[in-house]
Amino acid sequence: MNNQKKFSGTSLILALNPRIPFTRIGVYENAKRIYFKEINHPKEELIKFKSIYEQVSYRKDAIFAELKEKKININDIEIIVSRGGFLKPVKSGIYMVNEKIIEDLIDCKIGNDIINIGGLIADDIAKDIPDANAYIADPVVVDEFDDIARVTGIPEIKRKSIFHALNQKAIGKRYANTIGKKYEELNLIIAHLGSGITIGAHCKGRVIDANQGYDGDGPFSAIRAGSLPVGDLINLCYSGKYTKEEILRKVSCEGGLHAHLGTHDAYEIEKNLYNGDEKSLFIFDAMVYQVAKAIGSMVPVLFSKVNAILITGAIAQSNWFVERLMERVGSLAPVSVYPGSDDIESLALKGLAVLREKEEVLEYK
Repeated sequence: MNNQKKFSGTSLILALNPRIPFTRIGVYENAKRIYFKEINHPKEELIKFKSIYEQVSYRKDAIFAELKEKKININDIEIIVSRGGFLKPVKSGIYMVNEKIIEDLIDCKIGNDIINIGGLIADDIAKDIPDANAYIADPVVVDEFDDIARVTGIPEIKRKSIFHALNQKAIGKRYANTIGKKYEELNLIIAHLGSGITIGAHCKGRVIDANQGYDGDGPFSAIRAGSLPVGDLINLCYSGKYTKEEILRKVSCEGGLHAHLGTHDAYEIEKNLYNGDEKSLFIFDAMVYQVAKAIGSMVPVLFSKVNAILITGAIAQSNWFVERLMERVGSLAPVSVYPGSDDIESLALKGLAVLREKEEVLEYK
């Protein structure tokens, strides 16, 4: 299937990233950002929807209203590109949204996360714009694992590749460019510190291992529980106190900092610990400790040949957190910090590669 098409010289790119309380959008003319906005969605509006999938039209309408207010001609948009959600394992790249993607995003067998509606919103927008196409890029299920990384002690269970592929790969390429190398020439450990935390071992352009940060293993994060003592988790599941859905929420969206401190806002926690809150200090430091352990575990994956450790994501904006982390991992390899996570720019650059026919559009089957 050939998904390539010819674009006009005035094409605009709309990049979008839906999160629970907002939808982040950016409009680009080639590589130039001409508009950026976080469209907030009030809690009283969102509680009207029984599921995240019922929010697609609501969020699309909010995007159109924003573009109309800023006098951006939607008919000039030819590429709509979103973060990808929980699909089947795929290779790294950009995919045109097709019926199979839509079906699997709605089916949500792997994970029922707000990111799943990104491709659905992009597709819904494309249907209202002549000659526009919808894409997803480097979804969280990009799978480049070495087979040895999949093995567990229970044959029926295999480790999955679910990580922040879009941002990790973008940061890896950005770092390589700053030192005059190709991403495919380097061995990197990249830690994305956000609402979820994933640490990937990047071996010459392939992520051969990473912790499964959604409901699997690795450090606890702002809202994820991370690795847990298995026996205790099993006992909790059979305690009669919680339903399956309640346990899954504890693991994937009600754990971590949120469970310990009642907030997932790292800025608020950092402020509290500077004000002498010993619990905030202890729990935040425990998260540093677990992130450092996870980074260290990737060193032997790369046979101890690590060119650099890269720290990125929203929590990388915390000087306190980064300084404590550097104390623990700074001797392993050179460390570079990329605070925040500009997924919108990463998505737009993927769209631009399609626009300029620099990257093949892949087909999801």
